[in-house]
Amino acid sequence: MSSSLVESPRTFGDMMRMPVRFYKTIGEDIYAHRSTNELTSLLLKIYLYAGFINFNLLVCGELVFFYKSIQDFETVRLAIAVAPCIGFSLVADFKQLTMVVYKKTLIQLLDELEEMHPKTLLAQKAYKMADFERTMKRVISIFTFLCLAYTTTFTLYPAVKATVKYNFLGYETFDRNFGFLIWFPYDATSRNWVYWITYWDIAHGAYLAGIAFLCADLLLVVVITQLCMHFSYISGRLEAHPCDPDQDEENLSFLCSMIKYHDKCLTLCEHVNNMYSFSLLLNFLMASMQICFIAFQVTESTIEVILIYCIFLMTSMVQVFLVCYYGDALIAASERVGDAAYNQNWFQCSKRYCIMLKLMIMRSQKPAMIRPPTFPPISLVTYMKVISMSFQFFALLKTTYYRD
Repeated sequence: MSSSLVESPRTFGDMMRMPVRFYKTIGEDIYAHRSTNELTSLLLKIYLYAGFINFNLLVCGELVFFYKSIQDFETVRLAIAVAPCIGFSLVADFKQLTMVVYKKTLIQLLDELEEMHPKTLLAQKAYKMADFERTMKRVISIFTFLCLAYTTTFTLYPAVKATVKYNFLGYETFDRNFGFLIWFPYDATSRNWVYWITYWDIAHGAYLAGIAFLCADLLLVVVITQLCMHFSYISGRLEAHPCDPDQDEENLSFLCSMIKYHDKCLTLCEHVNNMYSFSLLLNFLMASMQICFIAFQVTESTIEVILIYCIFLMTSMVQVFLVCYYGDALIAASERVGDAAYNQNWFQCSKRYCIMLKLMIMRSQKPAMIRPPTFPPISLVTYMKVISMSFQFFALLKTTYYRD
């Protein structure tokens, strides 16, 4: 058999490929501490900082546009249209800020997960890694497509529409419009070269925001997938352990190793919670308002605007669901450890073994979770709360708009 057909073990780097590659396209190198090329690392850092300076200047332009629009009732609809984009931009900014503030914690987390990653095919089958990776890849593919579809549609649609009208439908002028509502301190459409420089400047800012927003969540998905895999392995080992009463030393040695393994996984979960809790709180609050404003646009606009905003709406809802789904999966996987420990034939073992097992069960009753401040632990219940908040905002907005 050809060596190229022999199945090789999947590395931790294989699972991290998507977030790492996408992050590098905006200048963020997660593994910069391992780089041997200092010049490349420096250039990437300059590119990243320059990109975020440009992006935040555009966000300031959106905020000014929003402020000017709410001054007059006739232009309030424009303020409602730009509000979801501002929310998306602020969340992307805060997610990137979180990555910067917790860079050391992130590096430590990823290094420890890589060290714990099963290295051989036999070990990976025992961990059922293929099943976890398959689900993870499907989720990542769907969310990546939606997130990039949103930024691409908003960015390219005005230029594509204007090109079709000018070159194929016989219009005499080329409409110089942008996909995002931004105030500029100069006339961005006065000259052709000014328009196109501004246009591609906005396009880069939109891409950077989309990647910063996307990759923080892809990183969370990869990390939680790994942690769920480890919790599942611990549960399987505990349930399968024979608990032979004549081999007390072996039983105690096995249980000690499982307790240490379990404790390490819980410690890594705390790192994840520390990194993501505040950013996800802002994410959920902004998502509630984004979904509200987008839904208003969908109910009050033309067909072409509805189609564009529907992609944005799907992206926002899927993103919240994705985070809540994996938060729920983490809680369930960590709770199963206690169930698996109880399902052993522990009544045949020594008193010391039973006491240690009892402590492990008690610890697992406080499951691993991500806990945003003032919000319940992230789970599918949280998703229902976010959607409920969005509907309340939407109903209030509709009532206020038509009353005025």
